[in-house]
Amino acid sequence: MKNWPTSCTRLREHPAAAAWGLAALTAALALLSLGLGAADLRPGEVLRALAGQDPGSVAARVVLYARLPRVCGSLLAGAALAVSGVIIQTVLANPLAAPHIIGVNAGAGLGVALCSALAPAALLQPLAAFAGAMAGVLLVLFFSEATGASRITLVLAGVAISNIFSALIDAVTTVFPDALTGYTDFRMGGLAGVSLARIAPAAVLIGMSLAAAAVLAGDLDLLALGPETARSLGLRVRPARLVFLALAAALAGAAVSFCGLVGFVGLLVPHIVRRLVGGESRPLLLCSALGGAALLTVCDLLARLAAAPFELPVGTVLSLVGGPFFLWLLIRQRGGRTHD
Repeated sequence: MKNWPTSCTRLREHPAAAAWGLAALTAALALLSLGLGAADLRPGEVLRALAGQDPGSVAARVVLYARLPRVCGSLLAGAALAVSGVIIQTVLANPLAAPHIIGVNAGAGLGVALCSALAPAALLQPLAAFAGAMAGVLLVLFFSEATGASRITLVLAGVAISNIFSALIDAVTTVFPDALTGYTDFRMGGLAGVSLARIAPAAVLIGMSLAAAAVLAGDLDLLALGPETARSLGLRVRPARLVFLALAAALAGAAVSFCGLVGFVGLLVPHIVRRLVGGESRPLLLCSALGGAALLTVCDLLARLAAAPFELPVGTVLSLVGGPFFLWLLIRQRGGRTHD
């Protein structure tokens, strides 16, 4: 632990090393998740299944039809939620902000619920989730600009907005009982019922949004300097903020559309990764995407193994980790300290 600050400084000087390390960790966790479960598989069996060898074997069926979809889902959702958290924290200049805290996830959930009730189509769910997430983003942004709220007040407003959206979801599922089959699982967050076909539309939206965030990383750096400085450097601040918040809403909404109301990824990962690689947006976005993918993958694996043969919701595992972390951040904020 004494060498932690020195190690962080070295990684900040070589962010590519951190990115490669996180990529290797993510790949290892993905292979581990493919191999472990109710029936443990050897690494060779997993690799042969992925290569298409002996497709009729039990191991191949377990890997390709049961575990591969949820691993792909955890990688996509983790990356999306983490990058969404980075964007929201930067645009709102609030280290306590995250998609699930300020109402973005709940807004996306409301969009999914309404879509399931009125126009149940897998292709429409990511778009409906984006619309709901964008509604949450705009409400928080309006409250922030209209009142000049402090960081903690803004978080409390986000919690209130999230509760309103959650109440509306409850109302939709009461009026349309079949709108969200397994609503409890959706509310807690989980990847047990995902399929590649269900993930595909959201994957397209996530991929496009991640690419756009990478291209616009320079503008995000300018926003991080503050609105006055960014404006003096030629950035049109208000349109830029709306564009980035739309990207954050698209990422969080697409993830929620298939994994449910998973929380804390967008809060935990940006803080940890920022300590590793610093605040420059391009390496921060890349490493956060990899870190989010790794975190959700390992939490999904723990959710499957911790209470076997039963399965915990992955949101429960994340809450047990993220709740104390959020309280620690609140204490730091009350003491006038921000993230490093």
